[in-house]
Amino acid sequence: MIKIIIADDSAFMRRLLSDLFLQEPDFMVLDTASNGKDAINKIKQLKPDLVTMDVNMPIMDGLTALEHLMQEHRVPVVMISSLTKDGADATIKALSLGAVDFIEKVSGPISSIAGIKNEILSKCRAAVNANIKKPFVLESRNQVINSSIPIKGNIKPMIVNNHASEKLIAIGTSTGGPRALQQIITQLPRALPCGVVIVQHMPAGFTKSLADRLNTLSQLDVKEAENNDIIESGKVFIAPGNYHMTIESQGESRVIRLNQNPPVASHRPAVDILFESVAKFGNKIIAVVLTGMGSDGAKGMQYIKKTGGYSIAEDQSTAVVYGMPKAVAELGLVDKVLPIDSIAAELVQLARK
Repeated sequence: MIKIIIADDSAFMRRLLSDLFLQEPDFMVLDTASNGKDAINKIKQLKPDLVTMDVNMPIMDGLTALEHLMQEHRVPVVMISSLTKDGADATIKALSLGAVDFIEKVSGPISSIAGIKNEILSKCRAAVNANIKKPFVLESRNQVINSSIPIKGNIKPMIVNNHASEKLIAIGTSTGGPRALQQIITQLPRALPCGVVIVQHMPAGFTKSLADRLNTLSQLDVKEAENNDIIESGKVFIAPGNYHMTIESQGESRVIRLNQNPPVASHRPAVDILFESVAKFGNKIIAVVLTGMGSDGAKGMQYIKKTGGYSIAEDQSTAVVYGMPKAVAELGLVDKVLPIDSIAAELVQLARK
């Protein structure tokens, strides 16, 4: 039985979520709270297995409440976020602070949002089993690996090399991904001799906030990918929500192509689509599968291994949800299994070979 507390300033959302969970035999709603302070008090008293936490609440907002919980109680938290720029930015920060996942806030009659019921339930069931025991350490801009280029303020030296003969790092992730990506990308040096392309399962709007946050924290240039972007050394491209991302050759360059072909196993962007598209670059590809529900990336990794690419999977000890890395590992497609704090160093070494 999953014992849950719902924290939201909206009476509608409290009722909606309560009704959804009460219909399920494996959930028990212990209580609801209308602000962060009330939520913390009830969490201390009732000791739930899971908390849903609204981002914007009076008295104490969701981010402040989340920080308290991560320091004192380490209970799995799923954020409730509005699809606005401020809401998306706050959600990405919440995920970096330790929230396991998030649900987009909805409006209108209950009948109009029945379609997200399965998403809410699956995310909450996964979150309650998430690995949140290991505290997350925020990185600074200067904690990078073997970087000989000093960084001052927000000035990033220009390093341009878009030749298709160099290596390419391709990363796929889902639940827990924003924290994992922050752990990796902030440790990569500006002089990284290749580009990085990423598929993070996330709705439209949130991927730009993720890219902007990583760009602020990182020595690399990080952006939400746009159609026809040219991949260059020292640049990181995150597939935009609701678009598949593929990589194509164009002369001596590699170019990003976006499309809205049907979702793959409900995912758009899908890791499988990215991995299949980069497999043609053979041993120039370094593919990484990080934390996430499901098995997206496993099929695409088969293509990468057939053409000589190198593969890394996150170790179960650090994966928030050991689904996607497990799927790849069980198929025997992994060259190396590493905890999250060792992956950046491995990528730098491989990229420089």
